[in-house]
Amino acid sequence: MDIFIAGVGGQGTLFASKILGKYAAETGLDCTLSEVHGMAQRGGSVVTHVRIAEKVFSPVISEGAADVLLAFERLEAMRYAHMLKKEGLIVVNAERIDPMTVTIGAAKYPESCVDTLRKYSREVYELPAAKISAEAGGSKTVNTVMVGYMAAKLRLDLEKLKTAVAAVAPHKFAGDNLKSLLAGYEAGNK
Repeated sequence: MDIFIAGVGGQGTLFASKILGKYAAETGLDCTLSEVHGMAQRGGSVVTHVRIAEKVFSPVISEGAADVLLAFERLEAMRYAHMLKKEGLIVVNAERIDPMTVTIGAAKYPESCVDTLRKYSREVYELPAAKISAEAGGSKTVNTVMVGYMAAKLRLDLEKLKTAVAAVAPHKFAGDNLKSLLAGYEAGNK
């Protein structure tokens, strides 16, 4: 399974990939994580390639080969939709983070992001991850909500995911991350 995670700096794309890496280890599968940072500290793109299989031979997902595009922001989903295979799954956060070009008025934020994404896949899910995270009790666990939602759509083993989150999350945030994982998983099962 190839999962391409896209977001902007500070959204927790790397933490989400670590959860999936630990999940792969819990299931006895091989996993590679490859991170690309683009001005992450200034709100630039951050992407992670997560490859899970019996044996992984390359850390990078080829264009048009990702099974899943997990996007923490709508514009980032559009930017990387070409990475998805035709029958792939797109899970996108409804959050809008204006890039600098939009902030300074040099460009406009596209209003039809989800419609554009449907050109790449019939299976596109947009969710209000920040709202779900806040209702679960964590304001900084949007990434874990997204992982939980995607996991439900892929029918991943929830118990092994919970074990992965508990192992990867900093101790003082483990409870919030577990609640958010469950809230995302529940939303994905609706």
